[in-house]
Amino acid sequence: MPEGHALHRLARRQQQQFGGQRLQVSSPQGRFGPEAALLDGLVFRAADAWGKHLIYTFGGPEPDPDEAGSRPARTAAPRLVHIHLGIYGAFTEEDLPMPEPTGQVRLRMVGDTMGLDLRGPNACELYTPHDLEALIGRLGPDPLRADADPGRAQAAIARSRRPIGSLLMDQKVIAGVGNIYRAEVLFRAGIDPLRPGTSVTGAEFEEIWADLLALMPVGVEHGRIHVIRPEHDHGAPAYAPDRPRTYVYRRAGEPCRVCGAPIAWRELEGRNLFWCPGCQK
Repeated sequence: MPEGHALHRLARRQQQQFGGQRLQVSSPQGRFGPEAALLDGLVFRAADAWGKHLIYTFGGPEPDPDEAGSRPARTAAPRLVHIHLGIYGAFTEEDLPMPEPTGQVRLRMVGDTMGLDLRGPNACELYTPHDLEALIGRLGPDPLRADADPGRAQAAIARSRRPIGSLLMDQKVIAGVGNIYRAEVLFRAGIDPLRPGTSVTGAEFEEIWADLLALMPVGVEHGRIHVIRPEHDHGAPAYAPDRPRTYVYRRAGEPCRVCGAPIAWRELEGRNLFWCPGCQK
């Protein structure tokens, strides 16, 4: 599943691609058909991200003035679209003219110079302002948003006995952090992921939060997670071709880049957890 930086990067790119354009919107697969018909011909106003969620804002088409030209143009109330890619969701971009849809295309958007197909999302649905308010209300602060309040996350962690490794993956605690950032920021802070949240000090939380503020924008800018400090950026390659070099993520049994201890692995709340027993005591 894409982590938060990938969604923010998508939102920024799609805003650049479609912002201010009147789009052709359809659902070749049909599952989003009635909703797409309501969006077809509307102006794409904004793409935004909260954690792992994308929100599109479509403005209404402005009707032409009457024959006398005395009636001012009015814009219809905006419509919102909520997209959650989940594990299998993905976008593909196409130059115009777009080819005939292939596969299960849930949403197709065509602008002035290019088009976009969405396949396999966990959610693609119309939202009301109340729906968006409820979504934001149940998400933790997003380190990539200027309006994030880290105090909410710190308070949630401080009152929970769940492992800090679980809490960082809980979107109700911090929005946008996935398995890679979870594993790597805990390593960089020297924190055992199995420690209960109640044991994490204020200073330790501040270090985690500051690290997320430093690392996640790099992912947005470059489309690639980078977590290795310069003095450790050598030696063993990344865990797979065209993947980021990591300290612990997907390196079970390999020597730690810092202390040489074998990287440990276990399952925690249904997700793979990686850490260094030597550095994260």
